[in-house]
Amino acid sequence: MSTYIELKAQAEAMLAQAELVRKQELAAVIQDIKAKMKEYGLTTADLGGASTSGVRKLSAKSKSTAPAKYRGPNGELWAGGLGRKPEWVRAVLASGKSIDDYLI
Repeated sequence: MSTYIELKAQAEAMLAQAELVRKQELAAVIQDIKAKMKEYGLTTADLGGASTSGVRKLSAKSKSTAPAKYRGPNGELWAGGLGRKPEWVRAVLASGKSIDDYLI
């Protein structure tokens, strides 16, 4: 009967081997995709991608399209929408002032 340590070592070795095979298969798949793209004259834009680097980029948070409703003490703008309030709004409220004093 195998011991826990022996089984753990076997599992780690198998995981390392599986990762190596995954990388090899992935390289073959990428090579095949690139060949088909070249054959058919496709670009990443045709596939819905915007980048040709091969790295998927995370899109930044979208900014609010609502017009600014408040102007902070240093000229900061805030639409007054849902979600977390900007730091300057929290500071104004913490000091006991009214946010209505900053209406545009």
